[in-house]
Amino acid sequence: MDITRIGTERRRMSKIVIHNGTVYLCGQVAKNSDDDIKTQTSTMLDKVDELLVESGSDRKHILSATIYLKDMKYFSKMNEVWDDWIIEGHSPARACVEARLARPELLVEISIIAAVK
Repeated sequence: MDITRIGTERRRMSKIVIHNGTVYLCGQVAKNSDDDIKTQTSTMLDKVDELLVESGSDRKHILSATIYLKDMKYFSKMNEVWDDWIIEGHSPARACVEARLARPELLVEISIIAAVK
């Protein structure tokens, strides 16, 4: 059982873990936490795209997404960006919850599980 860990510079986590054809991404947040919810969501999903490519996967192969929102008042604006990003016919299983995030200025975080292409 081989486990590949990518981006292990930080002792507490790996950016990507691949095991048995499944890709696990660490939680992703916006590049700039001063942005509004739509921009934070967009830049967060850009990072997901980059990590999926690095791991040998893509949006079509996302199995599950867990989205954490600072406040559910952002739900519809976040979904506007999500709905444009996700590929029709390839919607993953998804959960969205309100949560206290690591930094107060963060509005959204996502955790992704995908299959290798």
